[in-house]
Amino acid sequence: MQDIKKIYEEYFETVNKYLFCLTKNYDIAEELTQETFYRAVKKIGTYKGECKISVWLCQIAKNLWYDEWRKNKKLANKDYDLLNIETEEKVEDEVISNDEKITLYKKMQSLDEKTREVIYLRITGELSFKEIGDILNKSENWARVTFYRGKLKLKEGD
Repeated sequence: MQDIKKIYEEYFETVNKYLFCLTKNYDIAEELTQETFYRAVKKIGTYKGECKISVWLCQIAKNLWYDEWRKNKKLANKDYDLLNIETEEKVEDEVISNDEKITLYKKMQSLDEKTREVIYLRITGELSFKEIGDILNKSENWARVTFYRGKLKLKEGD
């Protein structure tokens, strides 16, 4: 039981930020984060250790979000561009002021959904390319190339 508490304390913020990136709603993100950990506790026996626990938790979170999105017709009719969030995270070890963050996130709206998701996971989740690839069921190299190309597209707009 102590391990579950430690996992919760260590990964709550990562899972919550990831879900906020998907939902753009604090309340829904909070609710889905709680459900993610509830399901993780129920299924801890299925965790094989083949990936980091944070990746496993984000996979559960992502599946919960997709289930929620499909069930709720009101949410399904909205545009989920995975943008418009304000964080105090870093972009490649560089702190960005709030104005610069808003500008960056606005530019990110021009990117395709998968590229935005990779960039969010890298920036807000501070996940490795391997972890991002695992979450999105792609390779580490795919995640790395997608992130790099996304950065190039964002720089083109400068």
